[in-house]
Amino acid sequence: MIQPAKPDLVTVNIDGKEIAVPKGTNVIEAARQLGVDIPHYCYHPKLTVAGNCRMCLIEMGMPAVDPATKAPVMDEATGKQKINWIPRPQIGCGTNAMPGLHIKTNSPMVKDCREGVMEFLLINHPLDCPICDQAGECKLQEQATGYGRGYSRFIEQKNVKPKRTQLGPRVTLDDERCILCSRCIRFSKEIVKDDVLGFVDRGSYSTLTCYPGKELKNNYSLNTVDICPVGALTSTDFRFKMRVWFLKQTNSICTESSVGANTVVWSREGVIYRITPRQNDTVNDTWMTDSGRALYKQVQAPDRLKGIMVNGTSSALDIAANTVATLVKDGGVAVVGSGRSTVEEQFLTKKLAAALKAPVSLVSRVGEGDKLLLSADRNPNVRGALVTGLISALPEQTLGSLAADIDAGKVKTVISIGEDLTAAGLTAAQLAKVAVVYLGTHANATSEAAKVLIPTLTVFEKSGTLVNQQFRIQKFAKAVPGVAGATDDLVVLAKLIAAVGGGEVAGEINALWKAIAAEVPALGTMTYQNIPGDGLLLDGTPFAALPFAEGATLHYQPAAAATA
Repeated sequence: MIQPAKPDLVTVNIDGKEIAVPKGTNVIEAARQLGVDIPHYCYHPKLTVAGNCRMCLIEMGMPAVDPATKAPVMDEATGKQKINWIPRPQIGCGTNAMPGLHIKTNSPMVKDCREGVMEFLLINHPLDCPICDQAGECKLQEQATGYGRGYSRFIEQKNVKPKRTQLGPRVTLDDERCILCSRCIRFSKEIVKDDVLGFVDRGSYSTLTCYPGKELKNNYSLNTVDICPVGALTSTDFRFKMRVWFLKQTNSICTESSVGANTVVWSREGVIYRITPRQNDTVNDTWMTDSGRALYKQVQAPDRLKGIMVNGTSSALDIAANTVATLVKDGGVAVVGSGRSTVEEQFLTKKLAAALKAPVSLVSRVGEGDKLLLSADRNPNVRGALVTGLISALPEQTLGSLAADIDAGKVKTVISIGEDLTAAGLTAAQLAKVAVVYLGTHANATSEAAKVLIPTLTVFEKSGTLVNQQFRIQKFAKAVPGVAGATDDLVVLAKLIAAVGGGEVAGEINALWKAIAAEVPALGTMTYQNIPGDGLLLDGTPFAALPFAEGATLHYQPAAAATA
């Protein structure tokens, strides 16, 4: 791995405290490192600077020098170099760190400026905080409390603007609450390259809208809701469903594709209400796809499998495991693993296949990549299967070899780990020739044909790790309890391994990692607990150069992407 060049550090003085930061660091970010808050609305670290809200006004000064000799001008009273303070306030978001820079964030002038800006922002803002969907996450409310005067001198009638405007299929606008920060406009133009939003009219009548004949319907539209600092842009799906302070936050990973965007799952009492992106500058910055946010709906989907079935009859896990052992005792077994399984599940799938002396197939799942955060490789963990040794080559899109073996009578039992075999190319007639053991979450043609059916958990109901397209291993945590009748995949696989004579293995993630670290060289120094929140890049992996499907690599470059 090539080490990035060390940045040039410069020393700046913020409220009398000095800090060394890379040259060019935004003053807002430099102050944040000192624990100093410079309030702002239009500034966002991943977008260009607009400088239109003026909330981040500061005092700025530079060391004084003699114009003729360039010698430092000293202050006789303090014996230190004199600071020439600019007589008017400057915007913090438009100021970058430079040698000798001095700023004040809490002077009387700065305080007066903030109160004035806040007063203007609130002139036409509706007083509807108790019913606003942004309550609990509203920066305007927070900063009005922290930096406002606490009273208003405005007695005129407020301007009335459009409410409940549908900007697109997933985003609703309440224009009365918009403070014209332009974050949504810049995000659409700069990140998604879909320049669809803009302001119309002037002054206090300015209104956010879409260009004529267009709507905000790209697959990243809900990111505008995330970065809206007030309650102007809201998710149509989440709108008025739940107060955010009631929700539990759980770190997770988006399984839509091999990008592995970091996410937060918001739930209450076992019910998921929304998914939002979690910042990871090496993977997804602070963004994610709209389609990835909808994956939580699979937890309570009508076709969710609930209850173990053996030959069409409700059963228990031990009986199901013993039935599988009976089916496979004469050999002729094939195992179909999944690129959607976790590293831990793939590790146990490999052990199951070894105990059965069975070949392992994996199904490729390829779609069209968008050159942002949706890769063409729609399996989130093919790299995990390579790292654990479950497979040694890239998977094919269909199970052609398995189909041929079934037709030839070589395979009598197929154990599928979460894969619909008909979607992977097998016919109903071929499934009828074999005994199907299906471990999965939702009903499909394979579950209908299964002699042994064992419902398992979705990614939201368990913990585990995934290896994304950068070969970065990332962990996710259990957000909600599993539905009644479903069993943890690790427990099921451990039972099956024991039943077919593979010995006792751990069915719990922390205990299992001891075996993983001992047997998988690339993961030898890890435990589930010590994998950091932003993941670990598997340096030196022999699989990094494999030619994955066209478009499967990450074209979008995060702000601080790792250089491999």
